[in-house]
Amino acid sequence: MAKLKAKLGTYKFFLIAVFFLCLKTYILYKSGFNIQSENVLQEFLLMINPVSSAVLLIGLSFFFTGMTRNIVIILTNFIATLVVYLNLLYFRFFSDFLTWPVLFQTSNAKDLSGSITELIKFADLLLLLDIMVLIFLVVIRVVPIQAPVKRERIYIVTLAFVLFMVNLGIAQIERPQLLTRSFDREMLVKNIGLLNYHVYDGYIQSQSRAQRVFADSSDITEILDYRKDNLKDPDPDLFGIAEGKNVIVLSLESLQSFVINETLDGEEITPFLNDLINDSYYFDNFYHQTAQGKTSDSEFLVANSLFARDSGSVFFTHAGNEYHALPEILKESGYYASVLHANNKSFWNRDIMYDSLGYDQFFDITYYDVNEENSVGWGLKDVDFFEQSIELLKSQPKPYYSKFITLTNHFPFELEEEDRFINEFDSNSGTLNRYFPTVRYMDHALEQFFDRLKEEGIYEESIFILYGDHYGISDYHNKAMSLFLNKEEITDLDQVQLQRVPMYVHIPGHTNNEIKHTVSGQIDIKPTIMHLLGLDTTFDVQFGTDLFAPERSSYAVLRDGSVITDHVVYTKGSCYRKIDGKELDQLNCDPFRERGALELKLSDKLLYGDLLRFY
Repeated sequence: MAKLKAKLGTYKFFLIAVFFLCLKTYILYKSGFNIQSENVLQEFLLMINPVSSAVLLIGLSFFFTGMTRNIVIILTNFIATLVVYLNLLYFRFFSDFLTWPVLFQTSNAKDLSGSITELIKFADLLLLLDIMVLIFLVVIRVVPIQAPVKRERIYIVTLAFVLFMVNLGIAQIERPQLLTRSFDREMLVKNIGLLNYHVYDGYIQSQSRAQRVFADSSDITEILDYRKDNLKDPDPDLFGIAEGKNVIVLSLESLQSFVINETLDGEEITPFLNDLINDSYYFDNFYHQTAQGKTSDSEFLVANSLFARDSGSVFFTHAGNEYHALPEILKESGYYASVLHANNKSFWNRDIMYDSLGYDQFFDITYYDVNEENSVGWGLKDVDFFEQSIELLKSQPKPYYSKFITLTNHFPFELEEEDRFINEFDSNSGTLNRYFPTVRYMDHALEQFFDRLKEEGIYEESIFILYGDHYGISDYHNKAMSLFLNKEEITDLDQVQLQRVPMYVHIPGHTNNEIKHTVSGQIDIKPTIMHLLGLDTTFDVQFGTDLFAPERSSYAVLRDGSVITDHVVYTKGSCYRKIDGKELDQLNCDPFRERGALELKLSDKLLYGDLLRFY
């Protein structure tokens, strides 16, 4: 017993460091990442899953002796803390965990700096408390100088491996086939731990990169067969109705459907967009299908009718792929294709990706007069952006396909007093509170833009596609959101419904407008535009369906595997009746869940294998 006690004393500093790191991680699971447990076993897994990675990481100190070992223990604890903290900052806005592709998107770092400072809290300094204690213990020489012990490196690696296998074994009992669900990052973190998740994510990313090397022309056959079996004919009355017209696509930053036709303090939040519903086809069950790539994901979905990646941004990871994107298709039909966006051309790697998608021109920040007076938040205000874009539109050959990407309604939703046409909301979330004035400002900017297009004679010779690109308010703000929606809480079903974004097809002079209730998503925009312009989609490889097709399924699958139909919603492993939120037997959702999983799988197969190079 005395020998064991002496041995433990030798490793006291190591054990203290492991304990601190595990305790800190567990506290953040509960208070920072808001990870909930459904049973005692899940809570036990949350408590133990940091142990194996902490033992292995801090165990790197066993490659050193003397005071160097103690310094390495402190450094590895700090590095682990930094990884956890970066995830915490990311989670505070995106409600998701970092992946390796996101970490390598370094060209976005400068533009993101303002958003990051908004997420940092003074209380975050407490994460350094245990490190300061460790330093103090070394300084006052409470910690013994470590002498080398034979084979201790092998012992510590073996211990870490055994601890991980025990953790994984328990996790597999709690959640069978856990490691095949790499799209559900919260589930992985909950079961195997945050640091272990990053190791596993690295393995998954390396696998995806290898798929292109081993792909061949036969791999696309299954995708073509699926496309053929699910092809739907267009509405004969609308097919070609916009042939020869300009196509103006408006990607509306962070706009969610919960603000449409709603008021705050008696004032309409989106008066122009509310009125536009009466003169458009409006889709009130339309969902964004983005993941970590956010706006770039929505661009990819719209251009290709393919799903983007479940991690990172496809604009970074697969910009060199072969695509048959909407801009390229329209160019083949005599259109000039452009993007107008007052941001750096390298943000989201757009300067490279737009070439792959077939755009003729990218009007980036260098084409705009941007100064301190006309800028806020992420850059040029939407009113000024649209006004300065008029001459750029007029400079293009007709007909043109031009996509606008707005900026003002971007997190952290900053706005100057003179541009506020509506009050902030009053809740515990500054993010949600500020969201309403920036949405109202964007709505105002759109109204002015439409007026200017009418003055210039552009309006009548164009059709307009308007859609929200992704959510603006994550589930990190559910408490405040429940207050606005007058709900006791935001359930998993509510969270899926909050992924609805506005979608308009506005055809000037067209009179048979209506609200369409079909469940749909951004992946359906490409075939819809093609059919409105009278273009055949029979031989196009896509997973979307024309929104006006009489026989289209009322259905959408989100990038996280959630599936929505007219009657049921499947999300986070549960099946719900849509009308009242009652949880149903899984059998009610299985056909739709399986279809969604297959579509995501086939789209990933095409993307990772770069299979369009064979078609």
